[in-house]
Amino acid sequence: MTAKPTTDSQCLITVNGAVREFTGPTHTNALDFLRGEGLTSCKEGCAEGECGACSILVARADGEATRWTALNACLLPAAALDGQEVITAEGLGDRTRLHPVQQQMVEHGGSQCGYCTPGFVCSMAAEYYRPERATAAGAPPNEEDAADQHCGPNGFDLHALSGNLCRCTGYRPIRDAAFALGTPAVDDALAARRDQLAPAVVHTDLSRADTPTGQLGRYRRPGTLEEALQILFEEPGVLPLAGGTDWGVEVNIKGARARSLLAIDRLSELRQLDVTDTHIEIGAACTLSELERGLHGRIPLLGKLFGQFASRLIRNSATIGGNLGTGSPIGDTAPALLALDAELVLGSVTGQRVVPLADYFTGYRQTARQPGELITVIRVPLPLSGLTSFQKISKRRFDDISSVAIGYALAVQNGIITKARIGLGGVAATPLRATATEAMLEGRAWDLETIRAAAQVMGEEGTPMDDHRASAEYRKAMLESSFERFFAAQLQVAHSLKGEGK
Repeated sequence: MTAKPTTDSQCLITVNGAVREFTGPTHTNALDFLRGEGLTSCKEGCAEGECGACSILVARADGEATRWTALNACLLPAAALDGQEVITAEGLGDRTRLHPVQQQMVEHGGSQCGYCTPGFVCSMAAEYYRPERATAAGAPPNEEDAADQHCGPNGFDLHALSGNLCRCTGYRPIRDAAFALGTPAVDDALAARRDQLAPAVVHTDLSRADTPTGQLGRYRRPGTLEEALQILFEEPGVLPLAGGTDWGVEVNIKGARARSLLAIDRLSELRQLDVTDTHIEIGAACTLSELERGLHGRIPLLGKLFGQFASRLIRNSATIGGNLGTGSPIGDTAPALLALDAELVLGSVTGQRVVPLADYFTGYRQTARQPGELITVIRVPLPLSGLTSFQKISKRRFDDISSVAIGYALAVQNGIITKARIGLGGVAATPLRATATEAMLEGRAWDLETIRAAAQVMGEEGTPMDDHRASAEYRKAMLESSFERFFAAQLQVAHSLKGEGK
């Protein structure tokens, strides 16, 4: 975090190599700012982060290097890019020299009406420059990849495009273009940029007249967690903002406005990932994509969750603390973390306190967090249970909201269930533990008879309701059937390991 050499009222963003000043209201998103600058490759399709037409590339820190990260410009406040580097589709190539991604899209017929194409190109470019892709090229796909064709022979992970929608070309030519990409050339400037430090995160304080009545909107990026907590203590009305994937929808769709925003997403104190003898501690401002890379499968249950959480574009921005902080009954991380017996560390100017996640949700979008407090750390106790699963029931397999979400974590010794934790989402006003089912399971044999009995108890957990995503009856049926799916999957894994002699 460094101080700007400019005045506090100035917001400077490097776009396609040129420095531009953002002077608009603080609620302005990056999409509107870029289009106002004449960079109209960014398109507004959904304004909710679901279509990817507004995808852009942002230079984000990756240790001592830089990672080109695809983000939804429609959800990202323009002020959040103060001091940062952005690439739009216009900055990737031009009419005389197309970027390799653009060239492959042309050669494989990956564009028809063209509305979604720039967003696809930016998301594809982020994957093109992903450092791990080179090592994945030529590697045999795992069974899941082989079944769903997620990963190409060149290491291209199609999940990189899970947040981009196309309604006319169809996806086969786009996939073909993605799988035809080689490695960046030696003179590729954006590839070379990865080996340098990312732009420093600057201390920002912007005030703008953004309403007809002239009220001021304020956007601040504090330099330290201590400074952020002091602001929250002194100004109870300030809104903490991390990835903005929830708040951005409120701004775009509901016209929400905040008098004062406090950006906490890049605070180093909230972005640590530590492993102790007793816990794995996750900084609340870590994005889901960063966690996926940083954990390296260390928490298998979260590993099963990541690929089903929205899309890569959303996971590149959404933070684990933000997903819990909204208090949503259908947030995907809560069921998994409930099954992991997670605890939250809440910080304020008076110190820290630890709250079990099972006690954190107090009502519909209400939590135990008090004014002036922030979620700073999510603690997952060790050792982890051996049998885990995350099941998400939704209308689409990817990039969708849960109708029901279930996290399982069971410990079994000598065929007996010694510990059972089950987290549920979408079946009550809050995420909750299936405590009745847990109690019924512990001490019982890990067999089909127990599972079928537990399924009946599970069907009575929560207070499911009818809404546009699913009926209460359907949700109950999903709870009951989920146990047999979990049991069958574990048997399949055990059989596979036995066949491999493990």
